[in-house]
Amino acid sequence: MTTKPILLVEDTPDDAELTTMSLKHSGLLNEVVVAEDGLEALDYLFGTGRYAGRNPQDTPALVLLDIKMPRLDGIEVLQRLRADHRTKTLPVVILTTSTEDIDLVRAYESGANAYVRKPVSLAHFQEAVRQLGLFWILTNEPPKSSR
Repeated sequence: MTTKPILLVEDTPDDAELTTMSLKHSGLLNEVVVAEDGLEALDYLFGTGRYAGRNPQDTPALVLLDIKMPRLDGIEVLQRLRADHRTKTLPVVILTTSTEDIDLVRAYESGANAYVRKPVSLAHFQEAVRQLGLFWILTNEPPKSSR
């Protein structure tokens, strides 16, 4: 049995590397696919652009989504995911440094499953990512599709 990948949508290379390392350090075997912005994430999920030919039915186990990104922000990505029957039940966790309450409200109104503010210290960040990964990968089973 192969594990589904985790899609990390993060425009800051250092944060992407830290998140990936923290997930691996927690013992998760899932491949981590990094999209550098919202448009690249949508290309990956729907098999378009540089991911043309990728089967969009092969959804990731989890999407970790930053909010503040160039070209297409995380809230817009989330809204597009929830509007499409192929991705509307895909687990999406907002993982952001934003401390703006409006971002929290918009994320939940748009269908986020969880909202996690990135801690500032490395140790706290690694622990938050470890708990997040374990929670979603081990306890969250997506609903059966009625295709």
